[in-house]
Amino acid sequence: MENNNSLYIPMGVKTENEFFTGFGKKELLQAGVGTLGGIIISLLIYLASGNVAYTMIGILTGIAGSVMMTVKDQYNMSVVGQTANLINYARGQKVYPYTYGKEWEVY
Repeated sequence: MENNNSLYIPMGVKTENEFFTGFGKKELLQAGVGTLGGIIISLLIYLASGNVAYTMIGILTGIAGSVMMTVKDQYNMSVVGQTANLINYARGQKVYPYTYGKEWEVY
């Protein structure tokens, strides 16, 4: 009997159910928040202009845009996730102070 110690790592296994590729429950919640924001902005446009066509275009654009920004790509990242990573990186420490010590001196 041959002893085969190779490790099998399955590819493409998702940790949660998805409605379509890259869009699960978490993304649905994020898209819902974005859609709500788009609807609020569209209603403000309607109050300012009184034009129903602009309002409908704004609502539909908000829905489509929020879904597009939350869908994950082949690298498992969405536009919202990448933006969050950029913000976290910008807030992180960028200065690494170094104090010179006498390396070979015995204390």
